[in-house]
Amino acid sequence: MKNITEYKNILWDFDGVIMDSMPIRDRGFIEVLKSFPEEQVNELVAYHQKNGGLSRYVKFRYFYEQILKESITDEQVNDLALKFSEIMLSLLIDEALLIRDSVDFILSKGRNFNMHIVSGSDGKELNHICKELNLSQYFISIHGSPTPKTQLVKELMEKHGYNKNETVLIGDSFNDYDAATKNGIHFIGYNNEELKSVGNHYVAYFNELG
Repeated sequence: MKNITEYKNILWDFDGVIMDSMPIRDRGFIEVLKSFPEEQVNELVAYHQKNGGLSRYVKFRYFYEQILKESITDEQVNDLALKFSEIMLSLLIDEALLIRDSVDFILSKGRNFNMHIVSGSDGKELNHICKELNLSQYFISIHGSPTPKTQLVKELMEKHGYNKNETVLIGDSFNDYDAATKNGIHFIGYNNEELKSVGNHYVAYFNELG
């Protein structure tokens, strides 16, 4: 692996990398879908936990089409996503949820890189959370769903003309790894030991990156 200083551009996932928000998002799905049988909701939560990089839009559609075996319209998906976002904004603007290891790296060394957030979480929601927690200033841009992560990375790379060999995505899921490899950029796994077998490197602590 390159020393982190050899990269010029860092693309960050958010949930599980910058913020320990996954348990809160579990609660969000449970609350939004509380009128459905617990067993089916638990199946969706398990899918969500396994696919952290996918958007809530994909997950709500999965719940209906694959778990309930029912059709769902785009309008219904958007309504569920809106309810979910309202819950998230009430719970996630909390500095205690920030992962100090990664955030300290961002605060101390972030100015040395072109940094962006590319997340499966809602883009408007992420921008609001980062603004409220005084993180926005460290990122050139913050992107999220409903645009899929692979497409977000592609569009960002093209817009800024970044060299692929000088760009790394840091994430905690195989969806993050897929978004990186499909765009020909490097990948560093974090906060998920299952990622040790893929990508360019895995870090337990950011001070390992030099």
